[in-house]
Amino acid sequence: MKHIAVIGGGITGVTTAYALAQQGFSITLFERHRYAGMETSYANGGQLSASNAEVWNHWSTLVKGMKWIMRRDAPLLFHPKASWHQWSWLTEFVAQLPHYEANTIYTAQLAIAARDYLFAWAQQEAIDFDLKREGILHIYRDQASYQHAAKVSALLLKGGLERRAVSPAEMRLIEPALHGTFHGGFFTESDSTGDIHKFTYGLSKAIERLGVQTIYDCNVTSINTTGERVQLVYEKESEFFSQTAQAVVVCCGTSSRELAAQLGDRVNVYPVKGYSITVNLDDAQSQASAPQVSLLDDATKLVSSRLGVNRFRVAGTAEFNGYNKDIRADRIQPLVDWVAQCFPGVSTRQFTPWAGLRPMMPNMLPKVGAGKAPNVFYNTGHGHLGWTLSAATAVLVAQTVVAAREVLARKHSTQALRQAA
Repeated sequence: MKHIAVIGGGITGVTTAYALAQQGFSITLFERHRYAGMETSYANGGQLSASNAEVWNHWSTLVKGMKWIMRRDAPLLFHPKASWHQWSWLTEFVAQLPHYEANTIYTAQLAIAARDYLFAWAQQEAIDFDLKREGILHIYRDQASYQHAAKVSALLLKGGLERRAVSPAEMRLIEPALHGTFHGGFFTESDSTGDIHKFTYGLSKAIERLGVQTIYDCNVTSINTTGERVQLVYEKESEFFSQTAQAVVVCCGTSSRELAAQLGDRVNVYPVKGYSITVNLDDAQSQASAPQVSLLDDATKLVSSRLGVNRFRVAGTAEFNGYNKDIRADRIQPLVDWVAQCFPGVSTRQFTPWAGLRPMMPNMLPKVGAGKAPNVFYNTGHGHLGWTLSAATAVLVAQTVVAAREVLARKHSTQALRQAA
């Protein structure tokens, strides 16, 4: 097992290709856009946030979702559809409620492990991605949400993450630019932020230096496996091409479900739309008035990150609306309003709106590891934490592939001995 196809050129696909290349594999990466990181890895909230490791499988999420179902500007918006995919996903989501604590702890552990890999890779490959290691401040506007956050902090601590409670006065010392009335907050000094697209693109150049073949602007239309060989067909410039590999790693976000079905696996990824705006800080007042510390506002479910001197990213919301990438004005406006309320000195005259589809599994954990066939692997379904978890899951799937290669080598060795006897 030497030649491996990696399908998907977002953050998970590129980190997977990098981790596999470091193990000495020959890699071909397939991506449907002209460049890496052009979909969900393009303009997310920018947070590398172990402190946001809490999975959503909690009764409070269901209650809020029902309460917000008629609000078009709700942080969590559910569009009911006559879709087996949507309802099967929701049923499995509810079935995961008993695993809320264990899955939150595990996610925190993954996020902490991912930091070391990501920072090391960025340094080794000289990738500039507007990294800010200023921590993340979670802000709460009422006592009930603050008390729930205290319970979450206890779970995160079990996963190895420390975050401390801060008073409203301490919050303003941490981020003086923040305006508003708050009950309290929690601050995670070890968290950080950066531009996911800049990192993904930079690492895509690094994998090419490591010998990875990259095929961009192509669409994988079909794939099958014999268990020892993978055959895939892709379309590029209106022509169809066929390529064989000894193994495949599926890392293509919301498209993973369809490819997994062709390979005999069920990967129940559902697209959960998120929105962002990138505010251009074109004047001195806006630059001085925008925060330096990254924020997560629990009431609005919005996050913010300062990207360099002249960009300010605000992102969030969750919309269950199938494979819909439309950028809706009524979903963007709450983000603009949030900037005006919390940072009134920042001009929102010029901003870029964006929407992306987060690939979410019902248990809120990424699908990482082997499929049914011995040469099929997955690294997908990271939901809202793809940027945070990607480096760790890339290493995990690379370790799984190495182990499978060793098993296959022993099998072939045993067969050779039997034939010789």
